[in-house]
Amino acid sequence: MTDVHTPEQRSLNMSRIHGRDTQPEMRVRRLLHGMGFRYRLHVKDLPGKPDLVFPRVKAVLFVHGCFWHIHRCKYGKPAPATNKTFWAEKRRSNVERDKRNRRRLRADGWKVFEIWECQTRQEEKMRARLAGLMSILRSRPSNSL
Repeated sequence: MTDVHTPEQRSLNMSRIHGRDTQPEMRVRRLLHGMGFRYRLHVKDLPGKPDLVFPRVKAVLFVHGCFWHIHRCKYGKPAPATNKTFWAEKRRSNVERDKRNRRRLRADGWKVFEIWECQTRQEEKMRARLAGLMSILRSRPSNSL
């Protein structure tokens, strides 16, 4: 099947897709910052460059796009009609890379949290999904050696 867009339209669409500072990520960041939590962004030294890093409690948060990481929701299930093989492999490799990164982070002692784009659309769902992370952030590790 041929593309329904011209090459110029497709190029414009693809140029608007970014891996950081996405709307779902900004929603999560605004919520957590408004609650007084502080974090680092996209730490390059960690596997997968987590979206939010909480070094004090050794926790990371990934904000995944449902389409790009094949979430089991209505936003993650549809597959492109054109270039099916390429997109299926691209999305599958994203999921495999996510698994590898989670394993490496956990092996290094990090607590790994994920939130999906669809879970950021309603604040109550977002808060519920982030409840475990927020409870860890509220607990202060002891500084005694």
